[in-house]
Amino acid sequence: MTHQEIFGRVDHTILTPAATWEQVKAVCDQGRDLGAASVCVPPRFVKKASEYLGSSIKVTTVVGFPNGYSTPEVKVYETEDAIRNGADEIDMVVNLGLAKAGDWEGVLEEIKAVKASCKGRILKVIIEACLFEEREKIDLCRVVSMSGADFVKTSTGFSAGGATVEDVALFKEYISPDMRVKAAGGVRSFEQAQALIEAGADRIGASALAGLLESEQ
Repeated sequence: MTHQEIFGRVDHTILTPAATWEQVKAVCDQGRDLGAASVCVPPRFVKKASEYLGSSIKVTTVVGFPNGYSTPEVKVYETEDAIRNGADEIDMVVNLGLAKAGDWEGVLEEIKAVKASCKGRILKVIIEACLFEEREKIDLCRVVSMSGADFVKTSTGFSAGGATVEDVALFKEYISPDMRVKAAGGVRSFEQAQALIEAGADRIGASALAGLLESEQ
């Protein structure tokens, strides 16, 4: 794949807590002009980004981010608020404590509630893979597949580790055939992104690739 083709699968991301509108606007410009799949912005900036970009590129935002321990009701409200403000795609963090405790019914019900509130929009479920053993990851893939979500996502980028080829391959093996994988967290080169795509990732979350692509043009 060319670097441009890879970038077409990227959610060009800015989620730093101290981000200003000028920084978010610059990411929006880069994502639109370079042909990213979407721009991923903090909830606070969804409305402004959506109005600024119009229909030129999809706007993604995050729910229950980055720790995942909000109540289901709060995650549903966040989702509904994001959609009212113009979000096209939602990346939610699962309740990591429920998953660690093996409360798969609780995890499933929460994801299903958020998916229902998406009203047909794409939902990506972040499972923070670095915090789980292989058996737990397999169980999470099974539960996310049952939920009706569209993607399972490796990482927030705010925990102890990010996307790995091994996790992407594992997810691809155990999710349902109609689900996809998003690899995010620490993706800083096109070579790394290519390896993740070859392992089975359909979408990449990254902030560094736009600058690399610009430097080539």
